[in-house]
Amino acid sequence: MNVADRLSFFPALYNVTENPKMGMWLLYLTIVALSILVYKLGFAQKLPLGKSILIYIFLAAGCTILTALGIFLPITEGLVVAALILIIYKIRLHNSKKQQAQSEVMGD
Repeated sequence: MNVADRLSFFPALYNVTENPKMGMWLLYLTIVALSILVYKLGFAQKLPLGKSILIYIFLAAGCTILTALGIFLPITEGLVVAALILIIYKIRLHNSKKQQAQSEVMGD
């Protein structure tokens, strides 16, 4: 059985089997970037700088485990889907608030 046939999309895109060092770094950076995006869109609160730095350090450390799992499991693809859902939610929330503000102005 060929290992390259079992890779998920992003590891196959980054040629993890042919160039493992660069491919794994690209996969890790992609997972970290998507994790930060999902965190910011869905869970982030205003925190002091020190606490924010600590959260991002732990997030980056956790992404090392996700990178190892992401070779054969669709971790990156799941993060892409989560980010898209949160982006759509934020856009709809923004539009809803804008319409509500306009209706309040018109009602006065």
